[in-house]
Amino acid sequence: MTEITATSTAYTSKELVTDQDVRWCPGCGDYSILKQVQTVIPELGIPKEQLVFVSGIGCSSRFPYYMETFGMHSIHGRATAIASGLKAARPDLSVWLVTGDGDALSIGGNHLIHLLRRNFDVNVLLFNNQIYGLTKGQYSPTSEKGKVTKSSPMGAIDHPFNPLALCLGAESTFIARSMDRDPIHLRTILKRANQHKGTSMVEIYQNCNVFNDGAFEVFTEKSSKAEETLFIEHGQPLVFGANKNKGIKLDGFKPTIVELEGNSVNDLWIHDETDRVKASILTRFFDDPAKEGHLPRPFGVFYTENRFTYEEAMEQQLQESLSKGEGDLDALLRGNNTWTVA
Repeated sequence: MTEITATSTAYTSKELVTDQDVRWCPGCGDYSILKQVQTVIPELGIPKEQLVFVSGIGCSSRFPYYMETFGMHSIHGRATAIASGLKAARPDLSVWLVTGDGDALSIGGNHLIHLLRRNFDVNVLLFNNQIYGLTKGQYSPTSEKGKVTKSSPMGAIDHPFNPLALCLGAESTFIARSMDRDPIHLRTILKRANQHKGTSMVEIYQNCNVFNDGAFEVFTEKSSKAEETLFIEHGQPLVFGANKNKGIKLDGFKPTIVELEGNSVNDLWIHDETDRVKASILTRFFDDPAKEGHLPRPFGVFYTENRFTYEEAMEQQLQESLSKGEGDLDALLRGNNTWTVA
C-alpha cells in the first residue's frame, strides 16, 4: 500500500472546482448541493489528497467529475460496495458517497442496507428528487402513489419508500435530512455528517425542475415553509409555524400539534438525537401535506449513535490473528474435517 503524505489543508472552494463542464439541466437543485459541498469541505481540515467522492449512476452521480479530488463514477447501485472496499483498504481516507433515490433505494437497495448496518465511516449524500431524471422521467421508489410518469401513465400504484425510516431500520448510526434550497441548513448538516464516526446518511430534497418540478415546493417556498417544516435541534423543543406559535407534544407515543398560546414550551417534546425510539417516531412525520391534520416534515439530525465501525473491527481481528503467529492457508482450506475417497 502506498502512503500518501498529507499536504496543506489550506485550500479554497475554488480549488475544488474542476475544468469539466457541468452538465446538469439549468436550474437543477444539484448545483446548490455541489456549491454547498465545495464550500464546506475546505472548512473541515481534510487534505485534498485524502478526499474521495464515489458515485453510482444517475444525474447526481456526475458529482465526482466536478470535485477536484480523487473520485470514481462507478456502476448502478454499487457505489456503496466500492466505497466499503475503499474504506476497508484505506481507513485514513475521507470517503463521500453520492447517490440518488433510484440508485440507492432501487438498484442499490440491498447494498445500501448492508453499508448502514456495517457502519463503515463514510458520508452518504442521498439526492432525493422522487424521479428518475437521467432516463427522462420514470417514477422512482420515492415517487408518491398516483404519480403519473412515462412509466406510470395511469399513476404509480407502488407504495413509496420512506428513506430515513428505512435507514434507521437498517441500523444506521446517523440519519439527517436537509434540502437544496436551504444552503445554510445544508452546510450545517454536511459538517455534522462529517463529524460523525460511522456511516452518516443525509437525505437531501433536491428539485428536478425538468421531470418533477415542485415536488418539495411546499417545504421550500417562503409562503408555506414555516407551516410545513419542523427544524429539529438537539436539546430544543419541537416548535414550528409562521410565528413559532405551534409545537409538538407527545401523548404517550402519539405526536400531537398544539398551539403555544395556552401551552408551555416546557411541555413540548424536547429533541434528543440519541433516542432511537423517538427518532423512529420522527421519521414517521411523513404525511401527505395535502391531508387534513398532517404533521410538519422534520429537517435536521434525527438520530446519532456511537458504534464501532467495520474497518475498526476488521483491523482488530487482523491484529488478533497476527498475534497468534503465521497462518496456514492449506490448513484453512482443508478445514477440520477431511475424507479420503478410496
